[in-house]
Amino acid sequence: MKRIVVLGAGYAGLRVVKQLTHAKVDAQIVLVNKNPYHYESTQLHEVAAGTKQPADITFDIRPLLARKRNVEVIIDEVTRVDQDARKVELKNGEPLDYDYLVNALGFESETFGIKGADENGWPLIDIETAVAARKHLESTLANYRRSHDVNDLHIVVCGAGFTSIEYLGELVHRLPRLAKEYGFPMELVKVDCIEAAPKILPMFEPSLSAWAVKYLERKGVTFHVATPITEVRPGAVVSNDTEFPANTIIWTTGVHGSHVIADSGYDQKRNRVVVEDDLRIADHPDQFLIGDVSAVPNPGNGRLYPTTGQISIAQADAAAANLASLLRGGKTKKFVFKPLGTVCSLGPGAGIASIDMMGHWKLKGSKVSIVKKMINDRTVLELANIRTMLESD
Repeated sequence: MKRIVVLGAGYAGLRVVKQLTHAKVDAQIVLVNKNPYHYESTQLHEVAAGTKQPADITFDIRPLLARKRNVEVIIDEVTRVDQDARKVELKNGEPLDYDYLVNALGFESETFGIKGADENGWPLIDIETAVAARKHLESTLANYRRSHDVNDLHIVVCGAGFTSIEYLGELVHRLPRLAKEYGFPMELVKVDCIEAAPKILPMFEPSLSAWAVKYLERKGVTFHVATPITEVRPGAVVSNDTEFPANTIIWTTGVHGSHVIADSGYDQKRNRVVVEDDLRIADHPDQFLIGDVSAVPNPGNGRLYPTTGQISIAQADAAAANLASLLRGGKTKKFVFKPLGTVCSLGPGAGIASIDMMGHWKLKGSKVSIVKKMINDRTVLELANIRTMLESD
């Protein structure tokens, strides 16, 4: 019997396992994940801001797959892939042989080599870092009553991508409640967002982006565009000759793929590998790379698609179908991606959205939060089952 090893139980990896079991492939499936749970990475900013608890965005993967006779779950950390020997090396266990590999390892924080970013910024890349960022935020705000240091009430968010903007929306929603709880004056609170690019949310139409910016500005956020970060010091973010003092520095400038990619000798850039049109890699047709470690060219313009939960799930479906075909002696098919749109929340009660379903819809305001919740619930439903979706509320 062939062995398929799947690395990572994020959106892509868990979806592949589910689709392969539905296809009833004649193969042993081994899922390797660092943690015993799956977490909704698109909701980490809510945990970091304190509007959700870790239990709200996680579920245990072991009972989910326990009844699948041909699926084994290994909780361990992948350290390297020996591509020539077809082995996956683990931190604690013995190496795993594979006939086919689905590499769906996730993302890591990108610092772009900026001095002090690792030491002084709080990234939001997994449950542990999101919880750490929340604890630091709350303890620093609470400390103002003792310290009377205004920088305890200053927060700098580095970067203005999706995670940054959605975090800001949750943050400004929660700050008034924290002010009452910890007894600090809201008028002294200062929230800065520093972005190297000249525009905020350029993936949206200008009218939607402008609405989002104005909404957050009304809530107290000050945006600094075309402002590259040159250094992060204890208590300050520096852009050339300008210093932004703050005792809470959230680092959300971007992500790259897992370091395992570079450590394993893949031809990569930022730990992402450009895949063939069927999601395999040219030199090793026994491997599929999907999710954050893959780079998929858009056939229409040649640019790489951004890595999102939406494309990860689509890749997983395509990879599982191609694997099932190969196991049955068939051929693979090209991966075709049709984006359904983009949604950006601005806290529990607002957001912007550009939806391409039954026409093109531009949405803003409170109705977007309903759309966002529907998307999150659907993702959990597709990965797990109705019970898990209901328990996540």
